[in-house]
Amino acid sequence: MATEQAPEQAGGAAEYIGHHLTFATHQFGNFTVNIDTVIVSILLGLVGLGFIWWAARGATSGVPTRRQAFIELTFDFIDKQVQDIFHGDRHRFVAPLALTVFIWVILMNAMDFLPADIVGKIPEAAGAHHGFRIVPTADTNTTFALALTVWALMIGFAIKVKGAGGFIHELFTAPFGSNPLLWPVNFLFNLVEYVSKPLSHSLRLFGNMYAGEIIYLLLWLLAGAGIAAGVGAIALGLVWSIFHILIVVLQAYIFMMLTVVYVQMAHEGH
Repeated sequence: MATEQAPEQAGGAAEYIGHHLTFATHQFGNFTVNIDTVIVSILLGLVGLGFIWWAARGATSGVPTRRQAFIELTFDFIDKQVQDIFHGDRHRFVAPLALTVFIWVILMNAMDFLPADIVGKIPEAAGAHHGFRIVPTADTNTTFALALTVWALMIGFAIKVKGAGGFIHELFTAPFGSNPLLWPVNFLFNLVEYVSKPLSHSLRLFGNMYAGEIIYLLLWLLAGAGIAAGVGAIALGLVWSIFHILIVVLQAYIFMMLTVVYVQMAHEGH
């Protein structure tokens, strides 16, 4: 998350970093909601839908424009990745799901490039003194919500393909066999597998984006330590920004691919 304001103005390094890592929250009964995460996620979801609509509206059957050529290359790339993993009718649900996940996650990740201090003026203009975090995927609530949605789709597809009875039967008889003595072992093995999937799916994305926020803030603190340190921080910041572009795209790609893999696994038996 890029920054502009001098760290000294925020009351020291710890207070400065803590301020930019504080969510804008609101209490709804017994639940605390990160308002900034919800608002930005919804807005970016609408932007993603708008982008897909804009791409479809501008498509022609004649000579493609540069915009259409780029979009077709992107769509074909995602469709090819899905085709290599998913062996069913991918165009009915899975390919559109992969495209939606990829666009939404990459948009949320890309918010890390916005200046944190300028974004922080949003709640200040509204009279609030808390922070405003602009990167939804640096919030575990977002990444867990995405991962649990994929997890629910995986369970739903497994029940649809195998039936409720077949799904339960597989929980207790795979992968070690149907001997009743092995039922507890099979169930514990499958339980660990089902629990680990949303954990790894969500924490991988969160960890990378949260680390990106911290590094940007530390670089700006370094920039305030003096002229020489400032020049070094700017150079490091440029290098990190270029590298972070790869991280933003790569994490969206990994999240998309794992989504397709989990849906495919739901269609298969052990």
